[in-house]
Amino acid sequence: MRLNVLLRYLAFFWIAILSLASLEYWQLKPQTGFLQLKQAAVASGWYLPAFYSHIFGSSVILICGYFQFGRKSLEKASQHRVLGNIYVFGTLFFASPGAYVMSFFIDRGIAVLLSFLVQNTLWILSTVAAIYYIKKGNMKAHSDMAVRSYSLAFAAVTLRFYVWLFNIFGNGADFQHNYVIIALLSWVPNLLIAEFLIRRKVYSAAIPGDLH
Repeated sequence: MRLNVLLRYLAFFWIAILSLASLEYWQLKPQTGFLQLKQAAVASGWYLPAFYSHIFGSSVILICGYFQFGRKSLEKASQHRVLGNIYVFGTLFFASPGAYVMSFFIDRGIAVLLSFLVQNTLWILSTVAAIYYIKKGNMKAHSDMAVRSYSLAFAAVTLRFYVWLFNIFGNGADFQHNYVIIALLSWVPNLLIAEFLIRRKVYSAAIPGDLH
């Protein structure tokens, strides 16, 4: 099985898990699930809107982004454009702003805060760059930046995966500096994989030529 096909199957599985888990919060009750552990943050008035914006926005953009790299979307410019617009709007106005606010309520130390701020900033920059290059008609650069952007968006999935992994096979996210490791693992390997796929030219050759 080709590497990119295997990665797509794994990605879809974890996106489905994350998206289904977010349904728990549709009733907007501040005592639900994970929010029970964040009552001090909820009381600030800032955390709850950011939380909902991030989790619901992330679910939508992860699904849209996933299908952006499917062959059917890559072969249909109109579908690719619509999904791309949803991804960009959801990233820049919901998922990413929510992540910025939530980062300041994690309370795991400066290293964790900086990791999330850097990841989120790179996410925004790569998304904006993807828009810029498609407007300029540079399909290769657009494709490369889109892959980078999605790899950073996928940190929403990998973060929760590593928290689960550390809780099952390790000492949990609270043990010594584990959360620093988890924070970095959530996006740095993703970006390295994205760079590998870009160097392999997995997606760029199939990008539609009439998107701009």
